[in-house]
Amino acid sequence: MIDFNADIISYKSLGNIEIGRDVEFYADELYENFDVEERTWEKPCSSNEVGYELKYIYSLNNGTITISTNSNGRIEDLWCNQNYKGKYRNKYKNELYAGITMGELLNLTKKQLIFWGELILDDDYGMAITLPSPWDELDDYFKDIPSDLTLNEIYVGNRDCNRTVYKKRRKKRSKMWKARRGR
Repeated sequence: MIDFNADIISYKSLGNIEIGRDVEFYADELYENFDVEERTWEKPCSSNEVGYELKYIYSLNNGTITISTNSNGRIEDLWCNQNYKGKYRNKYKNELYAGITMGELLNLTKKQLIFWGELILDDDYGMAITLPSPWDELDDYFKDIPSDLTLNEIYVGNRDCNRTVYKKRRKKRSKMWKARRGR
């Protein structure tokens, strides 16, 4: 049963909607109990292929929960906004939620990374918090983000590809660092 108070589970679910399931599994409940806005978008292919992947988006009650599926209906990503009341518990047992301020977030997490406009927290690449514009253009400059900035959107899915890119980027920096130091 879809629940706007259910826990947010990294890589797995939001609102008791599970990543990997077919959206048809939830169809009756979606259309009987919620105001559903449907749309499609073409996402650039994430592989080496040229072209676009067709995605279907289902937004429940003005974006309280948003479901993204592939062209076959398999749920790949979930988002929630500040109207969602469920919480995410990080590995330090702190509760994070949509609508948290930047200051609260920094106090409740030990490691933060900005990647493509999202905050990856404590090396958990299955949940991210979206930075609003213009802060989504920063690259790890947390001192520039006001502590009272409200973060209204949480993403659940799989951002492991970002982990690989980030490690490569860090590795590259360390090689440059060593070259500057004459090592």
